Amino acid sequence: MSLRLPRRLAVIGALALIGVAARGDSFRWRDYAGRPDSWFAGPEAARKAENILSHQSDRGSWPKNIDTSAAPYDGDRSKIRGTFDNGATTGELRFLARVDRATGRPRHRGAFLKGLDHILAAQYPNGGWPQSYPPGEGYHRHITFNDGAMVHLMEFLREVARDGEYDFVDAMRRRAAGRAFDAGIRCILDCQVIVDGVPTAWCAQHDEVTLMPAKGRAYEHPSLSGAESAGILALLMSLDDPSPRVRRAVHAGSRWFDRVRITGIRVERRDGDAAVVADPGAPPLWARFYEIGTDRPIFSGRDGVIRGKLAEIERERRAGYAWYGRWGEDEASRYRRWCARWDGAPRRD
Repeated sequence: MSLRLPRRLAVIGALALIGVAARGDSFRWRDYAGRPDSWFAGPEAARKAENILSHQSDRGSWPKNIDTSAAPYDGDRSKIRGTFDNGATTGELRFLARVDRATGRPRHRGAFLKGLDHILAAQYPNGGWPQSYPPGEGYHRHITFNDGAMVHLMEFLREVARDGEYDFVDAMRRRAAGRAFDAGIRCILDCQVIVDGVPTAWCAQHDEVTLMPAKGRAYEHPSLSGAESAGILALLMSLDDPSPRVRRAVHAGSRWFDRVRITGIRVERRDGDAAVVADPGAPPLWARFYEIGTDRPIFSGRDGVIRGKLAEIERERRAGYAWYGRWGEDEASRYRRWCARWDGAPRRD
């Protein structure tokens, strides 16, 4: 087997596609996205905006797993650790943008621009983003597709670059957002893993220098990710007038999803545990992680040992992680619509 990489160089939808629930009591932009401007100009939105501002780090980002709109931050501001993980930062920025649109208050605009500048500064020269910035020395430094982190950032930047809701942003920043989005697409294409000459899918994180699949937490090994790859393909399929390279990547990724579908089983959750049980009538599933080269589903506990079955890892990790999902169903549906628009019949050869 040869393994090489190609040559170097809406948030809600992505979260649903990846199938990872927001952890803790995180701020949820989707709870407010459909509200009218009159609500964002009112007292409730004003209180929430002030709370959100109090949680912004000195660098411009927000912490994860906290509903930053619920109450003001009353601790040591120097200890706030912002991130792009679990939907943090982009949700708060969207909220502040709507408040600015409704009220035009400079305080909200300044915080928004600080956050936008932080995202732009965090992008690597190769177009990828770490999980947080500055990235540090741990796995957070890797280009992070895990839980949709990079996809979320790119969806947000595309909105800033082209949506009228962000007309308050100066032209220079909007152009920078568009360039950052384009660079992110190039990085995604460069990260698509090629096995024996065949493009496949993506790892949950890639080395920020070599772009090779990289290890995350102890149970997140270099592999091909069903969850994260579905979110990446959704982003690629959302592009207007996709380039030939994008089209090749989408066809190849969709073929991989078709090839690795799993039938005849379902995941049963009971009493704080999860188990795989036989069920010939169950809809197809996809594994969170597949071994590169064999497409064999892999599982791992906090001991970092790769196992071949979900039952072989500890109970806490069995029940506490999305090891299987129906990500390929969403991908297949999107792919059929995409082919009808751009390339005719789906390519499964």
